[in-house]
Amino acid sequence: MLLTFLYALSLGFIGSFHCIGMCGPIALTLPVQHLDGVRKQVGILLYNAGRVTAYAGLGIVSGWLGRQFFLGGLQQWLSILLGAGMLLLIVLQYGFRRTRFSLSTGFYTRHIKTMLGNLLRRQQQHTLYAIGFLNGLLPCGLVWFAITGAVATGSSLQGALFMAAFGTGTLPAMIALSWCNDLISIRLRNRLRRCIPYVITIMAVLLIMRGLNLNIPYVSPALAAPGEKVTEHCFKPS
Repeated sequence: MLLTFLYALSLGFIGSFHCIGMCGPIALTLPVQHLDGVRKQVGILLYNAGRVTAYAGLGIVSGWLGRQFFLGGLQQWLSILLGAGMLLLIVLQYGFRRTRFSLSTGFYTRHIKTMLGNLLRRQQQHTLYAIGFLNGLLPCGLVWFAITGAVATGSSLQGALFMAAFGTGTLPAMIALSWCNDLISIRLRNRLRRCIPYVITIMAVLLIMRGLNLNIPYVSPALAAPGEKVTEHCFKPS
Protein backbone atom coordinates (compact mmCIF):
# COMPACT_ATOMS: atom_id res chain seq x y z
CA MET A 1 0.00 0.00 0.00
CA LEU A 2 2.98 2.32 0.45
CA LEU A 3 3.38 2.57 -3.31
CA THR A 4 -0.32 3.43 -3.66
CA PHE A 5 -0.04 6.19 -1.07
CA LEU A 6 2.98 7.60 -2.91
CA TYR A 7 0.89 7.80 -6.07
CA ALA A 8 -1.84 9.60 -4.10
CA LEU A 9 0.75 12.05 -2.80
CA SER A 10 2.11 12.59 -6.33
CA LEU A 11 -1.39 13.06 -7.75
CA GLY A 12 -2.12 15.66 -5.09
CA PHE A 13 1.14 17.53 -5.67
CA ILE A 14 0.95 17.65 -9.46
CA GLY A 15 -2.81 18.15 -9.44
CA SER A 16 -2.49 21.09 -7.06
CA PHE A 17 -1.26 23.23 -9.95
CA HIS A 18 -4.61 22.56 -11.59
CA CYS A 19 -6.30 23.37 -8.27
CA ILE A 20 -4.62 26.79 -8.26
CA GLY A 21 -6.80 27.78 -11.19
CA MET A 22 -9.95 26.25 -9.67
CA CYS A 23 -9.57 27.03 -5.94
CA GLY A 24 -7.09 29.89 -6.24
CA PRO A 25 -9.75 32.63 -6.07
CA ILE A 26 -10.99 31.21 -2.76
CA ALA A 27 -7.48 31.02 -1.32
CA LEU A 28 -6.82 34.62 -2.32
CA THR A 29 -10.00 35.93 -0.67
CA LEU A 30 -9.33 34.34 2.73
CA PRO A 31 -9.34 36.77 5.68
CA VAL A 32 -5.59 36.36 6.19
CA GLN A 33 -4.12 38.72 3.61
CA HIS A 34 -3.96 41.60 6.10
CA LEU A 35 -2.12 39.49 8.69
CA ASP A 36 1.63 39.12 9.05
CA GLY A 37 4.02 36.39 10.14
CA VAL A 38 2.81 33.61 12.41
CA ARG A 39 -0.84 34.69 12.50
CA LYS A 40 -1.09 34.57 8.73
CA GLN A 41 0.61 31.17 8.57
CA VAL A 42 -1.70 29.74 11.24
CA GLY A 43 -4.72 30.98 9.30
CA ILE A 44 -3.46 29.43 6.06
CA LEU A 45 -2.77 26.12 7.82
CA LEU A 46 -6.27 26.10 9.35
CA TYR A 47 -7.82 26.55 5.91
CA ASN A 48 -5.75 23.75 4.40
CA ALA A 49 -6.32 21.49 7.41
CA GLY A 50 -10.03 21.84 6.70
CA ARG A 51 -9.51 20.72 3.10
CA VAL A 52 -7.43 17.69 4.09
CA THR A 53 -10.01 16.74 6.73
CA ALA A 54 -12.77 16.83 4.12
CA TYR A 55 -10.70 14.64 1.80
CA ALA A 56 -10.07 12.16 4.62
CA GLY A 57 -13.80 12.07 5.37
CA LEU A 58 -14.51 11.27 1.73
CA GLY A 59 -11.85 8.57 1.98
CA ILE A 60 -13.61 6.95 4.94
CA VAL A 61 -16.87 6.69 3.00
CA SER A 62 -15.10 5.55 -0.19
CA GLY A 63 -13.05 2.92 1.63
CA TRP A 64 -16.20 1.62 3.34
CA LEU A 65 -17.89 1.31 -0.06
CA GLY A 66 -14.92 -0.59 -1.43
CA ARG A 67 -15.02 -2.87 1.62
CA GLN A 68 -18.49 -4.07 0.63
CA PHE A 69 -17.07 -5.33 -2.66
CA PHE A 70 -14.23 -6.97 -0.76
CA LEU A 71 -16.64 -8.85 1.51
CA GLY A 72 -18.55 -9.97 -1.55
CA GLY A 73 -15.39 -11.43 -3.08
CA LEU A 74 -15.41 -8.86 -5.91
CA GLN A 75 -12.31 -6.88 -4.94
CA GLN A 76 -10.32 -8.05 -7.97
CA TRP A 77 -13.06 -7.08 -10.41
CA LEU A 78 -13.57 -3.79 -8.62
CA SER A 79 -9.89 -2.90 -8.90
CA ILE A 80 -9.79 -3.81 -12.60
CA LEU A 81 -12.99 -1.92 -13.42
CA LEU A 82 -11.88 1.20 -11.53
CA GLY A 83 -8.52 1.18 -13.30
CA ALA A 84 -10.13 0.65 -16.71
CA GLY A 85 -12.65 3.42 -15.98
CA MET A 86 -9.85 5.84 -15.08
CA LEU A 87 -8.04 5.03 -18.34
CA LEU A 88 -11.24 5.59 -20.31
CA LEU A 89 -11.83 8.97 -18.67
CA ILE A 90 -8.22 10.00 -19.34
CA VAL A 91 -8.62 9.14 -23.02
CA LEU A 92 -11.90 11.04 -23.26
CA GLN A 93 -10.67 14.04 -21.26
CA TYR A 94 -7.22 14.47 -22.76
CA GLY A 95 -7.39 12.50 -26.00
CA PHE A 96 -10.37 14.40 -27.36
CA ARG A 97 -10.01 18.10 -26.69
CA ARG A 98 -13.70 18.81 -27.20
CA THR A 99 -14.79 16.35 -24.52
CA ARG A 100 -15.28 17.95 -21.13
CA PHE A 101 -17.09 16.75 -18.03
CA SER A 102 -18.98 19.05 -15.71
CA LEU A 103 -19.20 18.07 -12.04
CA SER A 104 -20.40 21.41 -10.74
CA THR A 105 -24.16 21.13 -11.20
CA GLY A 106 -26.94 19.98 -8.94
CA PHE A 107 -28.44 20.81 -5.57
CA TYR A 108 -25.42 19.49 -3.66
CA THR A 109 -22.94 21.83 -5.33
CA ARG A 110 -25.24 24.86 -5.07
CA HIS A 111 -25.77 24.18 -1.37
CA ILE A 112 -22.04 23.88 -0.67
CA LYS A 113 -21.28 27.03 -2.67
CA THR A 114 -23.97 28.96 -0.81
CA MET A 115 -22.54 28.03 2.59
CA LEU A 116 -19.02 28.74 1.36
CA GLY A 117 -20.02 32.15 0.04
CA ASN A 118 -21.68 33.08 3.34
CA LEU A 119 -18.51 32.22 5.28
CA LEU A 120 -16.26 34.12 2.86
CA ARG A 121 -18.42 37.25 3.10
CA ARG A 122 -18.10 37.24 6.88
CA GLN A 123 -14.28 37.57 6.56
CA GLN A 124 -13.66 36.14 10.04
CA GLN A 125 -10.59 34.16 10.96
CA HIS A 126 -12.41 31.56 13.05
CA THR A 127 -14.25 30.41 9.90
CA LEU A 128 -11.05 29.43 8.06
CA TYR A 129 -11.23 25.73 8.97
CA ALA A 130 -14.89 25.54 7.89
CA ILE A 131 -14.09 27.33 4.62
CA GLY A 132 -11.36 24.79 3.87
CA PHE A 133 -13.64 21.89 4.78
CA LEU A 134 -16.43 23.05 2.48
CA ASN A 135 -13.93 23.76 -0.29
CA GLY A 136 -12.72 20.16 -0.01
CA LEU A 137 -16.29 18.92 -0.55
CA LEU A 138 -16.75 20.77 -3.85
CA PRO A 139 -16.86 18.44 -6.88
CA CYS A 140 -13.55 18.29 -8.72
CA GLY A 141 -12.28 15.91 -11.39
CA LEU A 142 -8.99 15.29 -9.59
CA VAL A 143 -10.77 14.58 -6.31
CA TRP A 144 -12.97 12.04 -8.08
CA PHE A 145 -9.89 10.30 -9.44
CA ALA A 146 -8.45 10.21 -5.92
CA ILE A 147 -11.73 8.84 -4.55
CA THR A 148 -11.48 6.04 -7.09
CA GLY A 149 -8.15 5.04 -5.57
CA ALA A 150 -9.65 5.25 -2.06
CA VAL A 151 -12.49 2.92 -3.05
CA ALA A 152 -9.95 0.40 -4.32
CA THR A 153 -8.24 0.23 -0.91
CA GLY A 154 -11.24 -1.66 0.47
CA SER A 155 -10.81 -0.17 3.94
CA SER A 156 -12.18 2.94 5.64
CA LEU A 157 -8.86 3.53 7.41
CA GLN A 158 -6.74 3.06 4.30
CA GLY A 159 -9.22 5.09 2.27
CA ALA A 160 -8.89 7.95 4.75
CA LEU A 161 -5.08 7.71 4.68
CA PHE A 162 -5.11 7.60 0.87
CA MET A 163 -7.20 10.77 0.60
CA ALA A 164 -5.19 12.45 3.36
CA ALA A 165 -2.03 11.70 1.35
CA PHE A 166 -3.69 13.23 -1.71
CA GLY A 167 -4.61 16.34 0.30
CA THR A 168 -1.12 16.57 1.78
CA GLY A 169 0.31 16.58 -1.73
CA THR A 170 -1.67 19.73 -2.53
CA LEU A 171 -0.32 21.68 0.45
CA PRO A 172 2.96 23.11 -0.97
CA ALA A 173 1.32 24.82 -3.95
CA MET A 174 -1.79 25.97 -2.09
CA ILE A 175 0.19 27.41 0.83
CA ALA A 176 2.56 29.15 -1.57
CA LEU A 177 -0.42 30.61 -3.44
CA SER A 178 -1.92 31.99 -0.22
CA TRP A 179 1.37 33.75 0.56
CA CYS A 180 2.08 35.11 -2.88
CA ASN A 181 0.14 34.59 -6.09
CA ASP A 182 3.20 35.38 -8.22
CA LEU A 183 5.42 32.86 -6.46
CA ILE A 184 4.42 30.09 -8.87
CA SER A 185 4.72 31.16 -12.48
CA ILE A 186 2.06 30.34 -15.05
CA ARG A 187 4.71 28.58 -17.13
CA LEU A 188 5.55 26.22 -14.24
CA ARG A 189 1.88 25.58 -13.57
CA ASN A 190 1.24 24.61 -17.18
CA ARG A 191 4.25 22.30 -17.30
CA LEU A 192 3.21 20.43 -14.18
CA ARG A 193 -0.43 20.27 -15.23
CA ARG A 194 0.66 18.35 -18.32
CA CYS A 195 1.90 15.60 -16.00
CA ILE A 196 -1.56 15.00 -14.50
CA PRO A 197 -2.79 12.45 -17.09
CA TYR A 198 0.46 10.49 -16.78
CA VAL A 199 0.17 10.21 -12.99
CA ILE A 200 -3.48 9.13 -13.26
CA THR A 201 -2.56 6.60 -15.97
CA ILE A 202 0.10 5.08 -13.72
CA MET A 203 -2.42 4.82 -10.89
CA ALA A 204 -4.97 3.22 -13.23
CA VAL A 205 -2.45 0.63 -14.45
CA LEU A 206 -1.50 -0.09 -10.85
CA LEU A 207 -5.16 -0.73 -9.98
CA ILE A 208 -5.55 -3.08 -12.95
CA MET A 209 -2.40 -5.01 -12.06
CA ARG A 210 -3.54 -5.19 -8.43
CA GLY A 211 -6.81 -6.73 -9.57
CA LEU A 212 -5.04 -9.26 -11.77
CA ASN A 213 -3.62 -10.87 -8.61
CA LEU A 214 -0.19 -11.54 -10.14
CA ASN A 215 1.51 -12.16 -6.78
CA ILE A 216 4.08 -9.42 -7.41
CA PRO A 217 5.12 -7.76 -4.13
CA TYR A 218 3.93 -4.14 -3.72
CA VAL A 219 2.65 -3.95 -7.32
CA SER A 220 0.19 -6.85 -7.56
CA PRO A 221 0.15 -8.74 -4.24
CA ALA A 222 -1.89 -11.91 -3.87
CA LEU A 223 -5.35 -11.12 -2.55
CA ALA A 224 -6.75 -13.45 0.08
CA ALA A 225 -10.29 -14.69 -0.32
CA PRO A 226 -12.81 -13.10 2.04
CA GLY A 227 -12.88 -14.88 5.38
CA GLU A 228 -9.77 -16.85 4.56
CA LYS A 229 -7.52 -17.41 7.55
CA VAL A 230 -3.97 -18.67 7.62
CA THR A 231 -3.10 -20.78 10.68
CA GLU A 232 0.52 -21.39 11.55
CA HIS A 233 1.54 -24.49 13.58
CA CYS A 234 4.75 -24.93 15.49
CA PHE A 235 4.26 -28.71 15.37
CA LYS A 236 3.14 -31.23 12.83
CA PRO A 237 -0.55 -31.94 13.26
CA SER A 238 -1.39 -35.63 13.75
